[in-house]
Amino acid sequence: MNQGKPRRIPLDLHGLTGRVGIFRISGAEKRSPAVESWLNDDPSELRTIAQRWFARMRECGEDVREALHDGCPVACVADAPFGYVNAFKGHVNVGFFNGAALDDPAHLLVGSGKRMRHVKLTAGGESNVTALSDLVNAAYMDIKACLDAERGSENA
Repeated sequence: MNQGKPRRIPLDLHGLTGRVGIFRISGAEKRSPAVESWLNDDPSELRTIAQRWFARMRECGEDVREALHDGCPVACVADAPFGYVNAFKGHVNVGFFNGAALDDPAHLLVGSGKRMRHVKLTAGGESNVTALSDLVNAAYMDIKACLDAERGSENA
């Protein structure tokens, strides 16, 4: 018999409330010196790919903020991230925090996590620029809709 703390039973709050919590990060700003440093470090073809796609995320709207999170540039609306880039030895990931919910008719997204998905780009590899750009737009619009819904439920 356990005489310590009572056993904790996790609750599926999503199932109870019908809402999914929004992942948040702190320290997002209009232009982050840490992000600029990351983007301009070690100029290589892969870093150039990351720069291009992060610039595309920045273009989504005046409300886009950025931060360095887990060692890579992250694009946010307020403190809610929607996309990131990361460069590895042989590829670049263009990722989406709620990618599992995005419509992906070109089947670019990979990953099996509960929410996150990414597109893997390689140097010299052909990518579907239009479809990836559409995913960036969709991720941005998705986080804005999630934030709007959250504000609406707080006012209800």
